[in-house]
Amino acid sequence: MAEDKLGILDIENAVLYGNITKKEIRDPRGTKYVIEGVSADLSRPIGVVGRFKETGVFLIITVYQIE
Repeated sequence: MAEDKLGILDIENAVLYGNITKKEIRDPRGTKYVIEGVSADLSRPIGVVGRFKETGVFLIITVYQIE
């Protein structure tokens, strides 16, 4: 996130308006989702990887700029 100069608003925009492009179900810790969207200023495509915890909270594992 820091290396790609992405902030909280970029992540929020990608999660809210992006699409789930991959669903990894074989992880024993739970299903992981890959969401692809764009940054808050709509200039860069970014990816967000995360999973839902037992509480229903979406835990973000990593964020990266798609090149």
